[in-house]
Parts: sequence; C-alpha cells; structure tokens
Amino acid sequence: MTLLLSAFWPGLAGAAALGVFVGFLSGWPTGKTVPLGLLSLTVLLMLLAVFRVVPGAVGLWLEGAALMMPLYLAGCALGALGNRTTGTGR
Repeated sequence: MTLLLSAFWPGLAGAAALGVFVGFLSGWPTGKTVPLGLLSLTVLLMLLAVFRVVPGAVGLWLEGAALMMPLYLAGCALGALGNRTTGTGR
C-alpha cells in the first residue's frame, strides 16, 4: 500500500483537487440516486482491489481507481459544503 501511495500521490492530489472544484461548481445532489450509485461503485472498486480479482496492469489501474475514488468523493463533498456556505445556491 505504501508503494501505491508513493507512486500515485500526484493522482491522489489531483483527484482531491478536482473533486473540490467539481463539488463547488455542482453543489449538493438533490436526490439520493447519484450518491448511492457512487458509493456502491466505490465499494465495488475497493472489493475488487482487495480480493485481487483482476491481475496484471489492469489490476494496478483498478487499485489506483480504488484509491482515488474516495478522495474524489470527499473532495466533492468538501466543495459542495463550500458552495453552500458561500451562498452561491447551486
């Protein structure tokens, strides 16, 4: 895991920054369908990565996505919170 973090730190930082930007622009979702879908996708990616279902280079990409997706979603939530507190009302 430390090797993945040291190799993917630019992608992790980029995912968090992109999440903050997208979350600020889009705001909080109005329905529950999109957040539940994203949560289930994240859990599925993490389970596939933990149980090493996909071998080789594609498995490495899957593990990278499983690391970046939660940071992206946390950045989206943080950006949406910033959108709500500034009063832009999106």
